[in-house]
Amino acid sequence: MSTLDNIEVDITVELGAATMPIHHLLRMGRGAVIELDTTESDPFRVYANNTLIARGEIKIEDGRLSVELTEKVRRPA
Repeated sequence: MSTLDNIEVDITVELGAATMPIHHLLRMGRGAVIELDTTESDPFRVYANNTLIARGEIKIEDGRLSVELTEKVRRPA
């Protein structure tokens, strides 16, 4: 297992996206809200080293937030 300890994987979870001019971004302060192009029912995407590997859903039950992976994305052979 020591060989696997030295492998670095960058994991990114993308909930949505937004486009805005840089001057709007520079004027934002702490606690600012950026509206994304998705809703809470749209799937999020999981990337490993910039490669899409899975999709999932955000769940809210009894005031608790969780994520559920719903689809593993297969790479073409």
